[in-house]
Amino acid sequence: MDRLDHGVRERLAVVARTPQRRAALRELGLGDADLRRLVRRGALRHHHGHYVDGRLDEQLAAIACAHAAYPGSVVSHFSAARLADIPVWTDRGRPSGVPIDAAWLTRPPEAPRNQRRADIVVRRAGLTVADLSHHLWLPVTCSARTVLDLARELPLRESIVTVDAALRSGTAMADLHAMAERQEHWPGIRRALSAIAFGDPASESPLESIARARFAAAGLPSPVLQVQFFDGFDWMLERVDFWWPWFRTVGEADGLAKYEASSPEERRRLLRRSHRRDQRLSDRGVELVHFGWEDVVDPRSDLIDRFRAAFARGEARHTEPPHWRTAPPPHVDAA
Repeated sequence: MDRLDHGVRERLAVVARTPQRRAALRELGLGDADLRRLVRRGALRHHHGHYVDGRLDEQLAAIACAHAAYPGSVVSHFSAARLADIPVWTDRGRPSGVPIDAAWLTRPPEAPRNQRRADIVVRRAGLTVADLSHHLWLPVTCSARTVLDLARELPLRESIVTVDAALRSGTAMADLHAMAERQEHWPGIRRALSAIAFGDPASESPLESIARARFAAAGLPSPVLQVQFFDGFDWMLERVDFWWPWFRTVGEADGLAKYEASSPEERRRLLRRSHRRDQRLSDRGVELVHFGWEDVVDPRSDLIDRFRAAFARGEARHTEPPHWRTAPPPHVDAA
C-alpha cells in the first residue's frame, strides 16, 4: 500500500471492504503490478476473480468472493455452517465425499444450472425470507435451513453431528420440522427427517453424536445420555456419556484432548484423576466401556462386540442396580 498515491490508498481501503473485480480496482488507478504486489503482501486477497481486503479471514474472503461471482446467490450448506460456527463432520474416506472446503452457494431455481467443483458448489433451490439471515454484509441461510440442507446432503452418521450441535445451541426442533415441511418433496428430505428425529441436544460432542449413529446402525438399544449415579449419600459429580440401565453398562466417549497437558506431570495427574473416576463408577456395580474416535469411525473395530460382551456381563449381575438420574445441564446446580 505504501507505493500507492494517498487518494488511491484511501479509496481502496473503502471499496475493498467488499469483493471487487479487477476492472473496478483499475478504475481507482491500480495497475496489474500493484494488484499482484498487494496480494503478495497480504493487503488484498484474490479468489474467484475478485479482490477483497486482506484483513479478512482467508475462508471468509473465499466465500465472499465466490458470492460476488454469482450475483443473487446466498451462502449456504457447509459455508453457512462455517460462518455460523455450526459443527460439521464428514468421513473424508467415503468415496462420494463432498467438497466441504469449497464455497457453497444457493441460487434461485431459475438459475442456469447446478455447479460442483473442488473450490465452489452452486445449488439451485427455492429460498424464502424465513430461510435467510446475514453474516456481515453476506446473505446466508439461517441455522434451521443450513441444518436441513446439510441433512439432505449427508448420510445420518455425518449429519447427526450438525443436527445435535444445532439443537444443543438453541435451534428449536419445531423450526427444523417447519423447514422440513417447506422442503417436503425436495431430494434427500427423508434422510433429513431421519436425522432430525434422531437428534438429541444431550449429545455433547461430535464423537458422542457419531457413536450414537454407530450404535443404532449396529442394532444396539438406544442409551440414556448424560447420567449421574447416587453413591449412598449424594449424587456423584461424574456424568457418564451413555447408560444402558437394562444391562448396567456405561459407555464413555474419550477424545484424546482430555489427556493433553503442558507437562508430563500434568498428564500423569489427569490420568490418575481418570482412573479414580473409573473406580468410583465401578464401585456402583456397572460395566464400563471406554472408546475413542478410531473405535467409532473404523468399521473394522471391535467396539460393538465389546458392548455386547459388557451387556452380557451386566445382565449376569445379581446385586442391586445403582440409583441413577439424567444429569442436569452443566450450568444448572446439580444439588
